[in-house]
Amino acid sequence: MPELDSRLNVFRPDLADARLRGTIDAETYVEGRPGRVNTGQLPLLTAPSRDSRMGSEVLFGETVTIFEVRDGWAWLQNQTDSYVGYARAEGLGDAAGEITHRISALRTFLYAEPDLKSPVLDVLSMNSLLCEQRRSQGFIGLATGGWVWARHAAAMDEHESDHAAVALRFLGTPYLWGGRSSIGLDCSGLVQMALARCGKTTPRDSDMQARDSGAPVAFDGDYSVLRHGDHIIWPGHCGLWLDEDRFVHANATDMMVSMGPLAEIAAHIERIEGHRISAVRRP
Repeated sequence: MPELDSRLNVFRPDLADARLRGTIDAETYVEGRPGRVNTGQLPLLTAPSRDSRMGSEVLFGETVTIFEVRDGWAWLQNQTDSYVGYARAEGLGDAAGEITHRISALRTFLYAEPDLKSPVLDVLSMNSLLCEQRRSQGFIGLATGGWVWARHAAAMDEHESDHAAVALRFLGTPYLWGGRSSIGLDCSGLVQMALARCGKTTPRDSDMQARDSGAPVAFDGDYSVLRHGDHIIWPGHCGLWLDEDRFVHANATDMMVSMGPLAEIAAHIERIEGHRISAVRRP
């Protein structure tokens, strides 16, 4: 079997994405069917077991391709970033309706009625996707049910311009391996979510981002070449440069999104991990 990245390609010895026919050998090939996430955050696990590690996370409204449902587990690929994993099938529904908005606030509530005193159905994080069906009293009524405060959402063609400033809105958010939401996220998830709010795409994990996240910047340790918003990457870690005294990243030292001088953070990583900055990308 060729060395395909299993994070981005759907294949096992018994079943594979039909698009891989002729590339890999599998007992069965499946076209996959579209689905949509119907809960605020849905863990995307590396195996169909609650005891397995979370590789990533899919957010409310994201469209996925489902290749298998067995024993309550769906094997799927997120259409946002092509990430593959297993998720609980009850967190998925039909991919009906046109996506019209994304959440622009750090997080917001999904209400039962267009009334701030009505029961809360869920919590939606930045970049969650919405299908507007109607409006009432300043709320957007979703085709899937529930209401979101309209000023916490933006049309799909409305973007912010400073992804580093967006990242700063996540300060204090707990670190969560595999997380992509304002409830908890990891280093590459922070960068991905900040860029997404500005209409820019980047792969899910830091090693992927090191290869394909904007344009490469020649960096030999001279911080004077860096610009606001540059994507700084080590093996297994990344964050965003703000200015000479500020670098923002989700990290397992503070166990949250925090900010500090890049020189001190780089020295700490080299001392603890033995890694130096391996790539700088300019989104």
